[in-house]
Amino acid sequence: MGIETYAGRVALVTGASSGIGAAITQALLRHGLTVVGLARRVDRVKALALKDAPGKLHAIQGDVADEKSVLAAFKWIKENLSGVDILINNAGVITEGDLTSGKTEDWKRILDVNVLGLSICTREAVQDMLSRGVDDGFVIHISSVVGHVPPVSSFAAMYTASKHAVKTLLEGLRKDLVAKKSKIRVGEVSPGIVRTEFLVNMTSITPTVYDTVPCLESEDVAEAVVYMLSQHPRVQVHEVIVHPTGSTL
Repeated sequence: MGIETYAGRVALVTGASSGIGAAITQALLRHGLTVVGLARRVDRVKALALKDAPGKLHAIQGDVADEKSVLAAFKWIKENLSGVDILINNAGVITEGDLTSGKTEDWKRILDVNVLGLSICTREAVQDMLSRGVDDGFVIHISSVVGHVPPVSSFAAMYTASKHAVKTLLEGLRKDLVAKKSKIRVGEVSPGIVRTEFLVNMTSITPTVYDTVPCLESEDVAEAVVYMLSQHPRVQVHEVIVHPTGSTL
């Protein structure tokens, strides 16, 4: 048993255009999966195709914060690839602003992507799996170590709250599937700081931040996903926390 049992099966990766999502997309392609990369920057997803990899890549433009966009993506997958067997909820955003002066639209964006978008994608994927009798499917949330600790600063409180929500939703999903007597497995990977575009999109943080603190590479998180998918069907790795060596968080 191993990830090779999923060769040829369909994996949907949200937020696939860069960073962790891009690394997961390419890792799954190398293992022979058919990967649908969903992102707003679809050209960057298309560029992830690997000539020598056995898997096949399909790029779809979409925003997980837009339910119509998500439903259209699942409709396309069902009509063209039969359905989703593995869902990697990777899309996520962070914005600056503390709880006493933050902008409502920024908070809404965090919750729309990190919580509601994740939940809508999960609902659609699981319903699709159940309707097709898929009992070896997998749902993996890409979360964060901040989902396991109190906020490290005031400006990150809403983002931290969203990742605590992801952890709660994961356990709720596991219990839901158990009650349905389904063998679909679920889990989450919670990395520490990863060297991506994610943090440098914030005006108060410069790219040099990665030279001042221990950090992971996107491929480290992708390997954790592959590890989860490689386990025997009797094994559900519910949580993988990945700290950069030397991290104080």
